[in-house]
Amino acid sequence: MAEQFIGSGWAFPMRVDASGSVALARGQREIEQAIRLVLATAPGERPMRPEFGCAIHDLVFAPVNEATAGRIRYEVRSSLDRWEPRIEVAEVNVLEDNDDDGVVLIDVRYAIRGTNSPRNLVFPFYTIPSDEPSTGGA
Repeated sequence: MAEQFIGSGWAFPMRVDASGSVALARGQREIEQAIRLVLATAPGERPMRPEFGCAIHDLVFAPVNEATAGRIRYEVRSSLDRWEPRIEVAEVNVLEDNDDDGVVLIDVRYAIRGTNSPRNLVFPFYTIPSDEPSTGGA
C-alpha cells in the first residue's frame, strides 16, 4: 500500500537506464531524491514554477550563527511541508561542518506518511564564510 502511495518518478539527475528508457527512481529512493530537489532549488529558479524550492539560498552570505540556523530550520520545514506531501517532517537540525567552514549540514528527520519508518537525510548547504569568526555553533 505504501509503495503505491510513494510511486515512482524520473531519477535525478535525469539519465537513461540499461534498456535506453528514462531511468526511474522508486520507493524511498524517489522520496529522498525529491527532498534533495526541493532543498537544492532556489525559488524563482524554475520559470514555469517560480514558487518551487527552498529559500535557504538567500542565506548563502549569512553568518553561521544560531539566528541563521533557526531561519534554515524554518525554511526547510516550510518548503518540505509545502512541496513534499508524502512525508511528515519530525525535526530539522542544523550543524556546522567541523572540517569545512563553508558547509552547514542540514539533518532532516522525517517519516513517510502511511508507514512507521523514521528516516533521515543530511543535506550539505554551502555558504560563503565571512572573515569574522562564527559566534557559536549553528
